[in-house]
Amino acid sequence: MQTTEYLKTIINELDMGASILSEQEAEQLVEDILSAEKVFVAGGGRSGFAAKSFAMRMIHVGLDAYVVGETVTPNYEDSDLLIICSGSGETKGLVSIAEKAKNIGGKIVSVTTSPDSTIAGLADSVIQMPGSPKDQSNNTYQTIQPMGSLFEQTLLLFFDAVILRFMERKGLDSHKMYGRHANLE
Repeated sequence: MQTTEYLKTIINELDMGASILSEQEAEQLVEDILSAEKVFVAGGGRSGFAAKSFAMRMIHVGLDAYVVGETVTPNYEDSDLLIICSGSGETKGLVSIAEKAKNIGGKIVSVTTSPDSTIAGLADSVIQMPGSPKDQSNNTYQTIQPMGSLFEQTLLLFFDAVILRFMERKGLDSHKMYGRHANLE
């Protein structure tokens, strides 16, 4: 297969994956964000990069958003929301973060391919994404992509869709958001 054929296949996989996402779960996430005092995101590796991108966009729409583990992240409180991005839902460091958040009492959302995972079990709500675990040996979801690529790509695009929905709900546009874009670059 040629490179552009791979790209077309990846785009088709993303399209098929988007069709299985739950509108109800997505709308609940928007509601959870709207009702939270602060929004925290956590994820490892490429999932973490998608989570950080989401936090950046939430700041652009005027939310108090933070990345767990950054030195400028404030304390998590019971009026806050934690969104944990983990395909497996078993990443040890993220499980520990979920357990701490559960003890504090804030709301937890698990975004995962594994709704029966430890993190999903600790969460108040779960958004199931398409994709495969890094180890695809016992995988029921078929993808040509390596490891967790489909999950990570869908995560990034899903979060952009959540931002668009938030913008719609708040009457925002890109021009208004640009006023909150970093200017010390």
